[in-house]
Amino acid sequence: MFRAGTIASVADKTAYGFVKNYLDERNIVVTNAEINRLVKGCTGIKRTTGQHPGGIMIVPQDKEIFDFSPIQRPADDTESEITTTHFDYHFLHGSILKLDILGHDDPTVIRMLEDLTGVNARKIPIGEKKTMGIFNNTEPLGIKPRDINSDVGTFAIPEFGTKFVRQMLVDTKPTTFSELIRISGLSHGTDVWLNNAQELIRQGTATLSEAICCRDDIMTYLIYRGLPPKTAFKIMEDVRKGKGLKEEYEQEMKDNKVPEWYIQSCKKIKYMFPKAHAAAYVMMAFRIAWFKVYYPEAFYVTYFTVRADEFDANLMTHGQDRVRNKVKELEQKGNNMTQKEKNVLTILEVTNEMYARGIKFLPVDLYKSDAVKFQITPEGIRPPLNALQGLGSTAAQNIVEARNNGEFLSQDELRLRAKISKAVIEILQQQGCLEGMAESNQLSLF
Repeated sequence: MFRAGTIASVADKTAYGFVKNYLDERNIVVTNAEINRLVKGCTGIKRTTGQHPGGIMIVPQDKEIFDFSPIQRPADDTESEITTTHFDYHFLHGSILKLDILGHDDPTVIRMLEDLTGVNARKIPIGEKKTMGIFNNTEPLGIKPRDINSDVGTFAIPEFGTKFVRQMLVDTKPTTFSELIRISGLSHGTDVWLNNAQELIRQGTATLSEAICCRDDIMTYLIYRGLPPKTAFKIMEDVRKGKGLKEEYEQEMKDNKVPEWYIQSCKKIKYMFPKAHAAAYVMMAFRIAWFKVYYPEAFYVTYFTVRADEFDANLMTHGQDRVRNKVKELEQKGNNMTQKEKNVLTILEVTNEMYARGIKFLPVDLYKSDAVKFQITPEGIRPPLNALQGLGSTAAQNIVEARNNGEFLSQDELRLRAKISKAVIEILQQQGCLEGMAESNQLSLF
């Protein structure tokens, strides 16, 4: 097995910079057409090599990798222990097997929820009525839509937590598990929902169960309409790849009384999700949603530990009003938000919902907080040490190891024993974690 290599090439803007610098350094004056010609010549040239995040190329036992591709170290680093294929997998995927082994948060979340609650996630009844309710309204969470500024209760549920999919839930009002699978198919496709199924459902032309949601729907529907299975399969393959409909296929669909809106819908689609994939995602999401309804503390602790990389204790642990004000402030920025601000907004919305459900945060504590995990306590949820902005996981682990060997008599002693910087001490001071602690041991002698 070999990692799939990637080739990073020069982008057009970078190429423009190269050309401009070259000409300026030599005081050469040329026309815009010549600049564009030189930029075109530089664009797409190999800059460096890397590795695909999850692509693994499998070489049959009776063959050598060299039958398919040269091999190399990524970024020409001869010290690297990793060997990748020299050719990008796009050039190889017809002749050699490629596996995509990507990481996924959902199994991590479910495992942590099982450990916290003792519930076996596989025993959760799929489609359970109360859990199904959060995809329709906020009642099962015991709060009103105005409390969280959302008509549905799916914040922090994978597949259903984004603004885009929450709007889909409001438009379609799903009541069954199979409808959730259809919504997942719609949300993952390209030009399947927007300017397509969304309009058909809003106008009443089609219902959610009639619209095209997953690629499998096309084949099963066309067979049901009387088209030969092979033709139905070919039409599905063309549509899901964004190739539209061939004339003879369109005629065959009309001959079998396939409605005109269905044919037009097929023509707009660029990419479609397989149904089995959607079903696997939604089963995971539904199990996580069940914990959200019945074990709220465990749900929020898990969410913040596994998914909230941008968590800021300074912002989020000082009550609901502060959280709501920050949400308003970020929403006013609209499209001008940075990626980091968008991530923070997502976490703030979940935090606001948690406060609305009557669960509160405790302050970060030098002796009681874990290094990286949020903890459930009878009084509320206690954030870990690394929830403080600027205090990394390594510093947090060092503090935990040092405190296991006894109490800190002063800030100096804390710094030396935990091997942390002055900046980290300042962060702990600002959060009130070092209240009553002397600056140095000398004072404690007197």
